[in-house]
Amino acid sequence: MNFKDLKYLTAYIISITAVLGLIYPSQLSFLTPVVTFGIVPLVEVFTPQYSKNLSSTEKQTKAAHPFFDWLLYFNLPLVYFILGFALVSMERYELTSLQTLGLLLSVGIVLGSNGINVAHELGHRTSTCSQWVSKFLLLPSHYTHFTIEHNFGHHAKVSTPEDPATAKLNQSVYSFWLTSSTRQYWNAWKLQNQLLATKNEAFWSLHNSMLINTALQLTYISALFILFSWTTALLAIAMGVVGFLLLESINYIEHYGLLRQQRPSGRYYPVKEIHSWNSNHLLGRILLYELTRHSDHHFRANKNYQLLDYHDTSPELPYGYPTSILLTFIPPLWFALMNPKVPKDMRELATNQLKQIA
Repeated sequence: MNFKDLKYLTAYIISITAVLGLIYPSQLSFLTPVVTFGIVPLVEVFTPQYSKNLSSTEKQTKAAHPFFDWLLYFNLPLVYFILGFALVSMERYELTSLQTLGLLLSVGIVLGSNGINVAHELGHRTSTCSQWVSKFLLLPSHYTHFTIEHNFGHHAKVSTPEDPATAKLNQSVYSFWLTSSTRQYWNAWKLQNQLLATKNEAFWSLHNSMLINTALQLTYISALFILFSWTTALLAIAMGVVGFLLLESINYIEHYGLLRQQRPSGRYYPVKEIHSWNSNHLLGRILLYELTRHSDHHFRANKNYQLLDYHDTSPELPYGYPTSILLTFIPPLWFALMNPKVPKDMRELATNQLKQIA
């Protein structure tokens, strides 16, 4: 580790803006969405992309240093502090509808970035501690099923029609929100049942993670209605929806239109660095713990975030993640920008698949 690694402290900017919005709701309730989808995209327009990879020595040093894990784990108390602060504020103080909306969006963005995104990173770790921290980070966004479906479903089926988290060519982000979120949930149950059958474990057992996840989720929602008024509890649920819609928007841009070829046997060719959209915009990389180097993450899913590489063969997003998400909200503009960038063979494959369905 060296002084430059302190750049990852910047990942807490979104949380800090949310806290400022909670302290000064009259002036700053919308600060987090403004920074995330206004200032960050503006900064990325005027700053160069950074594609340099670490040397082997640097990777060995960074792989062993606990600093990078501490940064992740600190998000657990931070997320729950911000969530609790917001709910108590909404319960006790008379906020205007506009202030409430600003805080709802702000906390929702925190739940998606510092919650789900960090849970995604930790969910790939094998330690029991990492797995449980991941669960509790997913809990406020109602997405405790994510790790099972993501690790055993998405990483196996990515860039195929069987993967709900891969957006089809010419599919709008609004359609994707519905299809991805619902299909991922049902896929998680299917995958869990397959895992139980493989290990010869009973459905009603502690080995059923989906059962535990469901119990945690119901407990969390029940606690909201017990501790707070119905209005505040519903606002908390809405914050979680904002959080997982942010995740699904990121899923949308990460694999939009990219498809793997099938072998004559019907099986798909292995996942490579060409099957995920990459972004080297430095600020976005730091804010999301290198998630934007998504090509290498799928190519080698066991690599920790600080070690991910850039591949010049990966398809590149023209803008960073925040700007790209904004563009998806206007589907014709997104299609006009991105469809020509989808590799020709993948566009042809998508067209052929549509013909087969028709």
